[in-house]
Amino acid sequence: MEVLKVEELKKRYSKKSDLVVKGVSLSCGEGEIVGLLGHNGAGKSTVIKCIEGVLPFESGSISILGKDIKKDPVNAKKNMGFVTDNHAVFTAMTGVEYVNFLADIYGVSTEDRKARLSKLQEVFRLGDPIYNLISSYSHGMKQKISMIGSLIHQPKLWILDEPMLGLDPITMNAVIDYMKSYAKAGNSIVFSSHNLSTVQKLCDRVVIIKKGTVVLNINLADAEKEGKNIEEIFLNEY
Repeated sequence: MEVLKVEELKKRYSKKSDLVVKGVSLSCGEGEIVGLLGHNGAGKSTVIKCIEGVLPFESGSISILGKDIKKDPVNAKKNMGFVTDNHAVFTAMTGVEYVNFLADIYGVSTEDRKARLSKLQEVFRLGDPIYNLISSYSHGMKQKISMIGSLIHQPKLWILDEPMLGLDPITMNAVIDYMKSYAKAGNSIVFSSHNLSTVQKLCDRVVIIKKGTVVLNINLADAEKEGKNIEEIFLNEY
């Protein structure tokens, strides 16, 4: 089943500017992890922000579990959780207030949120600082609370823009393991990264974007059978 479907997405930032996304199509199936690769300015983050509903777009379509992000945005977003590349969180809240705020938005019961937060604390290891103001957090701690908040409603589609930035090696490995188990449970993950080794460890498929277009959409298992790794494939394209 396709959890995410993007068809012929086109985006420009002003009426007079050139398209920065030029007809991108991609999908992510149930239980699948898809990585988006590309150099800075290739259009990865723009595609992700369009999927999330943060940015409007000129043409094309985006659907999550069949719900169109333009025509039915509330129901589309109910099935999505996302982590931005700038860890946008409400810094005047404590970590636990922020998580409860998101749980309220998504209608997560008190019982469920407590159980889920306990499990997520084991993964992300934020510890007691979850009761402190987010304004006091380091970069890495903001990344952790952003991830926890994005998962409190157990979204079918989890979207992350450069998820490993600022994480220590122990937490990074825990997040990689969690992403694998989350997908195995039947959820779908789309993430962008410059870390090719993380992509190699995690992804079922990789979509390479160059100058706003998809230049490769490859199955990593098939590539490995041919003796190719993602670093060789990516560098050959650039």
